Amino acid sequence: MRRNHAIIRVGAGALAALAIVAALPAASAGDKRSAAPVSRPLYITQAPIVMLKDLDSGAILFSRGADKRFAPASMAKVMTAYVVLDLIDKGELTRDQRFTMTEALWKKWNGSTGGSTMFLRAGEKVSVDELLKGLITVSGNDAAALLAVGIDGSEAAFVKRMNNVAADIGMASSRFGTPNGWPDGGVTKVSAADLITLADRLIRDHPAGYARYFSIPRLQHGTSPDGKPIVQRNRNPILGRFVGADGLKTGHTAEAGFCFLGSAKREGRRLIMVVAGMGSETARRDEAERLMRWGFDEWEGREIVPAGASIGRLDVNGGRTPAVSTRTGMAVRMTVPRGHVGGYRAVLRSRAPLVAPVARGARVAELVVTPAGLPPQTTPLIAATDVGTGGWWERTRTGLYRLTGL
Repeated sequence: MRRNHAIIRVGAGALAALAIVAALPAASAGDKRSAAPVSRPLYITQAPIVMLKDLDSGAILFSRGADKRFAPASMAKVMTAYVVLDLIDKGELTRDQRFTMTEALWKKWNGSTGGSTMFLRAGEKVSVDELLKGLITVSGNDAAALLAVGIDGSEAAFVKRMNNVAADIGMASSRFGTPNGWPDGGVTKVSAADLITLADRLIRDHPAGYARYFSIPRLQHGTSPDGKPIVQRNRNPILGRFVGADGLKTGHTAEAGFCFLGSAKREGRRLIMVVAGMGSETARRDEAERLMRWGFDEWEGREIVPAGASIGRLDVNGGRTPAVSTRTGMAVRMTVPRGHVGGYRAVLRSRAPLVAPVARGARVAELVVTPAGLPPQTTPLIAATDVGTGGWWERTRTGLYRLTGL
């Protein structure tokens, strides 16, 4: 069935909410029978902290204790990775840039005293690319510390950057005290909801970096005392066990138990999950597999708008052009229980006008899809082009555009 969607322009000062797509097959958008609450698939768990999100639709499929703050341990390294990938994409850091492992950092974070390690040696020069591999694949505390010191001169300065970035991307209840999640007297705390936000942003904002670093099955770096290469496997408990699993990180503390921030993609649909408070590595692995299987088997994602589609136009104040088109960064799907029959409503929502400059790829709006009988599901929309700051002529033209729409 063909699904139509309108191209719209949002006027100045508006909090836009425009219907843009038609009903699904088998039920019309106005079918009153479809408005009744839908029976959600049942999931039973003993885990105290669990959250499962469908990335493409924004639907939260399951949530328990999602706002409870806890120590993330090595899951904090995902925040470090996000910061580093952000700097690379901005051109402020390169993958082949090398940092030197100092004697002081080595003494603090070598394998005998500093937990998980990629076995860096004092005096060794290591590329950012290799450090990111060690950070994620083998959870190297030494890799996290060297990245922090190499980028900002000290772990403390880098942690300040981490917290600023975390606030910018909406991790409202999280606080970091180290770049690697090492116990710090209770300073570092996160919530499952914030970890889901972090994983969502990392996968959307840095898809190439995510694909490059988060599903490496094993890492070879360094040599043992007898001269043999050191090979360590990826600590992701479902990588290679669950079809489609490709990230992100484990963590373990006495307070939080065995934890995991994970993601998997099947048939174009991606789920992100958190489990925390598990009693053992085996329990963590089994719960993660069971939750992911439930998410894929009991729910389905129905594509509404393809990736790269133009959705609407938003007014821009002070720009070289008076408006910017929005588009989908990835295919938009609505997530419903498998076999669901019912319509839906979709609206574009944004505060407009935007203020120049607007960067291509920046988040400027949301597509809010409400399946019949289910809560709204939100997918971000991005600017299709750059809009630079304009001069007096562009401002005059924008005024005419506001008056005439031409």
